[in-house]
Amino acid sequence: MQRQLVERARSGDHEAFSDLARTSIGRLYAIATLILRDGDRAQDAVQEALVAAWRDVRALRDVDAWDAWLHRLTVRACTRLARKERRRDLVELHVTLDPDPMAPGDLALSLAERDRLERELGRLPIDQRAVMVLHFYLDLPLSEAAEILDIPIGTAKSRLHRGLEALRSSTGLAPETRPLGPIHPERTA
Repeated sequence: MQRQLVERARSGDHEAFSDLARTSIGRLYAIATLILRDGDRAQDAVQEALVAAWRDVRALRDVDAWDAWLHRLTVRACTRLARKERRRDLVELHVTLDPDPMAPGDLALSLAERDRLERELGRLPIDQRAVMVLHFYLDLPLSEAAEILDIPIGTAKSRLHRGLEALRSSTGLAPETRPLGPIHPERTA
């Protein structure tokens, strides 16, 4: 079904593109929020990515690569926004209650440890953070993350290694600890 929608969008069908965007927006926002660490800027990045997707949808050669292409556009939009606004004067914290912090499948880290980990993740350079989000959060193979970021696999491995080492040294994480969990868009708002 997605393949048909992409083909229709490529031929200029606004409704097909809207359907595609609607099914992807939650995941794109979650990715952008993790990379940018700011909900407002994440919304801007997703909007920029979707505008670019609509503008360039006819250039998409492989209709089966729709998701990877949208991820690439989103990461690039995040990178542009992060470079534009390296420093911000105001930091907003949005606190939401976790109904059951010890639910099965949840990270085994305490709330304080998770908070510290998220702060340290936010201190990583954008290129390291983007690889970590794609690899750990979206659970993509490193080769696919490298393809989305349009970088060689060796560069992706290096960025992942440097990012993990920085997190481990600043948080005291054990080498086997995964810094990010699976997608939970409802928890990122």
